[in-house]
Amino acid sequence: MSQITIYDTTLRDGSQTEGVSYSVNDKVKITEKLDDLGIHYIEGGWPGSNPKDKEFFKLMSKVKLTHAKLAAFGSTRRAGIKAEDDLNLKELVASQTPTITIFGKSWDLHVTDVLKTTPDENLRMIYESVAFLKSKKREVFYDAEHFFDGYKGNPDYALKTILAAQEAGAQCVILCDTNGGSLPEEIRKIINEIKSQMDVDLGIHTHNDMGLAVANSLAAVEAGCVQVQGTLNGLGERCGNADLGVIMSVLSTKLKRPTIPEANLKRLTETCYYVSEISNIKLADNHPFVGHSAFAHKGGVHIDAVLKNALAYEHVDPQAVGNHRRFVTSELAGKMPIVLKAKTMGIELDKKSPQAVELLKALQNKEHEGYQFEAADASFELFVKRHLKGYVEFFHLEGFKVSTEKRYDGKVFAEATIRIKVKGKEEFSAAQGDGPVDALDKALRKALTKFYPTLSKMHLTDYKVRVLDTKSGTAAKVRVLIESQDETDAWTTVGVHENVIEASWEALIDSIEYKLLKDGAQHSRKPKSIAKQ
Repeated sequence: MSQITIYDTTLRDGSQTEGVSYSVNDKVKITEKLDDLGIHYIEGGWPGSNPKDKEFFKLMSKVKLTHAKLAAFGSTRRAGIKAEDDLNLKELVASQTPTITIFGKSWDLHVTDVLKTTPDENLRMIYESVAFLKSKKREVFYDAEHFFDGYKGNPDYALKTILAAQEAGAQCVILCDTNGGSLPEEIRKIINEIKSQMDVDLGIHTHNDMGLAVANSLAAVEAGCVQVQGTLNGLGERCGNADLGVIMSVLSTKLKRPTIPEANLKRLTETCYYVSEISNIKLADNHPFVGHSAFAHKGGVHIDAVLKNALAYEHVDPQAVGNHRRFVTSELAGKMPIVLKAKTMGIELDKKSPQAVELLKALQNKEHEGYQFEAADASFELFVKRHLKGYVEFFHLEGFKVSTEKRYDGKVFAEATIRIKVKGKEEFSAAQGDGPVDALDKALRKALTKFYPTLSKMHLTDYKVRVLDTKSGTAAKVRVLIESQDETDAWTTVGVHENVIEASWEALIDSIEYKLLKDGAQHSRKPKSIAKQ
């Protein structure tokens, strides 16, 4: 089977995600990570639209990529001027990228109502723009914007637009479902109708407005498209673009269509979290293939079956995409998650042994107090470590104080001061935050980072509080869940107390300690022989 070319547009389409704003340095980092993954084309942005993208291409002109080709993106020439006089096309050439991708209108509605020009002029705009870029010795891809909507409304004209790009020398014509409103069967039917008239490669570019971007991309591949455009993690405007991580996983593991090197696919999960980290958009736990819960098993029946044969409840080996299997502790799972967690730590524990029974009893006591480890995998791992291997402190709390102040101008802020002992040294720090937990987190990591530098690579991504006994009113216990993330992973920790700050502190400590254990940091002192309860 022929290879499917992967064209990543995270740096352009992905940057149009609400809440995402990449710096030039962010874009360089993501480019290098995508190149390392083995992506074939990386679209860096639109140099004719903003100074940031111009600076990015200028910087990248001095960088040699290993696997990927860098592409600059822009539009066809404006109506009524020559291609060689169009500033947008000049900027594309000046970007010095080996590949240039331009889009043009395929839908006559856009030609007349948006561009306010004639159908014939639009065809000339497409042909002359592609021909001009080809004359500059560049590889040229043509994105047929709104192609499927255009074809449904006026198939003859939509076809003329892509034939114009082909005749002008475009190496690949990419069919775009720009509004994300097409169905897989429509995609498949239209491609089958037009492909016999195309002499160049066809590609697909879909949006996820109906949740069908991945399905539509796969349908296009089955119909003959050999290039797939999209973003990592499905980032993009409105409901996002086609998720390349899911598409590559399906193509490689299910359809046996080669994309990036198979060995590189094992770095997919890490890469997705890396992009999530820089984008400051949390990767959903239930994200297909790479999500934290994608291969998590909770029910005792499921766990027992997976231990006997993983195929019973897993459609693919999680290691194929760089993820891992997890067994979630809960009242449904019994002692098995404890036994399995101990095994990952190099400790063989018989589930019928007194130690396993004791651990299960301690776990049940914790759950009775309000701890919910099924939603806090990192705290559960620490719970097991503290009982089986002895508790090792990375630092010792001497004390902290948190206060909240509202000023005359209405501004509310919190301040935290903290005293800790780390590796025999006493540290004091203070910090302000939007709230008491934010201030406490900042003060603690400010004191710790000089001893444990990797803490600068993590941050809190979510914070949830639940009242456990509403009848007790303001004296009720609360359960705090804190979600944290670094460049490769995400984890959740839990704390329970009548005081919300103390509950938050418990979860915060677990979050930081889990990060340090994960990174193999050196402890501040020797292990205690008695586990922390």
